[in-house]
Amino acid sequence: MSDRGPMKNWKKIALIIGAVVVLLAIVGFTIQQSQKGVVTVQTGKVVREDLTSVVTASGEIKPKVYVNIGANAFGKITHLYVKEGDRVKAGQMLATLENVQSSADVSANQAALSAAETDADAARAAVNTATMDQNQADAEYERAKLDYDRSEALYKAQLIAKSDYDTKKAAYGTATAQVGQTKAKLAQAKSQLDSAQRRIPQNAANLRRVRDVLSKTEYTAPFDGVITNLPVREGETVVIGIQNAPGSTLMTIADVSVITAEVKVDETDIVNVKLGETAEVSIDAIPKQRFKGIVTEIGNNAILRSTGVSTAQSTSSSQEAKDFKVVVTIQDPPPNLLPGLSTTARITTAARGNSLAIPIQALTIRQRSELEPEKKSKEASVQAASLTKGNPKEELQGVFVLKNKKEVVFVPVTTGISGTTDIEVTNGLKEGDEIVTGSYKVLRTLRNGASVKIDNTTGSKKEES
Repeated sequence: MSDRGPMKNWKKIALIIGAVVVLLAIVGFTIQQSQKGVVTVQTGKVVREDLTSVVTASGEIKPKVYVNIGANAFGKITHLYVKEGDRVKAGQMLATLENVQSSADVSANQAALSAAETDADAARAAVNTATMDQNQADAEYERAKLDYDRSEALYKAQLIAKSDYDTKKAAYGTATAQVGQTKAKLAQAKSQLDSAQRRIPQNAANLRRVRDVLSKTEYTAPFDGVITNLPVREGETVVIGIQNAPGSTLMTIADVSVITAEVKVDETDIVNVKLGETAEVSIDAIPKQRFKGIVTEIGNNAILRSTGVSTAQSTSSSQEAKDFKVVVTIQDPPPNLLPGLSTTARITTAARGNSLAIPIQALTIRQRSELEPEKKSKEASVQAASLTKGNPKEELQGVFVLKNKKEVVFVPVTTGISGTTDIEVTNGLKEGDEIVTGSYKVLRTLRNGASVKIDNTTGSKKEES
């Protein structure tokens, strides 16, 4: 009897343990079945915040006004009056080429012009003299004619001798001839004056021509600025050539009073950039400073990224990436800012205060045909009824909104400006809505009406992303 008691107790314990194991197995199986199809997601809230849309582009520092001074003549450089980095004033002499022949031509034509002007002065004096001689001859003619007329009347009245009459008549004939002679001399003097005056502009034109030839050997500063490039030396020979060709550019002068950042904006962003928008400019050589700027110029022609050539100059079409030139004028540039430094401009294209915003990665695209709910819950069914009407292949932009902490529903949204990490929502959501923000892998495949489990721990995010 004493042995059967312990045996009976052991059997009871074994039965209890077996029942517990079976119960645990049933519970585990039930939990496993209930969690089948449950997706682990990260979530976030729809919040209000200030958003700023920024376009970032890289380029280099350039003066707003600069000019490459090229050779206008073939010859040897005899003098360089400046060196790189010098500040110059408008009209200041910069360089000269050898100009012995052109200087001699200027001197010869200057002398010819002076001679022509002297000849004109002499001819003008001769005209004045001939004019006075003619006036005198006219007066003498009038006096002789009066004497002749009077003597003729007296002679006819037999009051004077014939010899007196003949004398008056001869004097009248002489006076008449003298008038004709002085008129001829005056006409000749006027003709000589006209010829001398015509030679003056001819000689002046020749002088301008040779002076122009001489000026092509002398180079002066077109405006106040700084010599930023000086690739030549005294004694070198320069040639006339195309812009920036070796041997034809003497120097570059820049007006450093206005400095710009010339950057290249991607073609997908250029439509958002407008004149007058503010920008923040950073310079690689001055890493700890940021400079304010204003967009002052936007290029109209795209630039091929591989060659830097404008599409307007390209003879063939290309599908490669393109950029547009944008010029940002820097406010209060430092004096040590040099042309050619690498720079990055962050152009503010839009700003919204206190706007509804969500993380950009929460946005996803679904076709209407993909929005049939995975499980026919009331919330998902009502939502799907309106979303699946229309073209099945039409794509909708939206987010997955969490319902009852365990199910997601796709909600179409209308967006506004984009910030660095967030985007404005103008329609479809309200402040405080909880939406699925990740992971990217989950958002690609998440179904409308799917059951979800929230896991917003950092480790989980890293693992799933």
